[in-house]
Amino acid sequence: QVQLVESGGGLVQPGGSLRLSCAASGSIFKLNAMGWYRQAPGKQRELVAIIRGGGSTNYAGTVKGRFTISRDNARNTMYLQMNSLKAEVTAVYCCNADVHRYGSTWYEDYWGQGTQVTVSS
Repeated sequence: QVQLVESGGGLVQPGGSLRLSCAASGSIFKLNAMGWYRQAPGKQRELVAIIRGGGSTNYAGTVKGRFTISRDNARNTMYLQMNSLKAEVTAVYCCNADVHRYGSTWYEDYWGQGTQVTVSS
C-alpha cells in the first residue's frame, strides 16, 4: 500500500509563512503528478497547485506568486511554501499523488488525511 502524510500546518498570523510537506511511502515504483488541494468550511475542495513528474507546475490564480510547489523525487516528498498568508486561505490542505506501485500496471490516485492551516490574528 501507499501512504501520504502531510505536515507543517498550523496557526499563523496574516502576512506570515508556512511550509507544508507531503511524504509518500510504501510500495512506490514511481510518482507522477502530485498536487495540493484545500477545503475550507462550507466550501468545495479546490486545487491549489500541481507539480508533474517532469517538474512543470500550475497554480490556482488566487495563490500564484505567493505559493510555491516543489518536490524531492529522491525522498518522495512534495512541498508547498506559502507566503504572505491571508485569512481566506484558512482550510484543510490535502496532498494527492498519482502512484505507480510495484507490481501494478497503471497509476493509482492516493490522498493524504490533510493538515489544518489557519491564518488569524
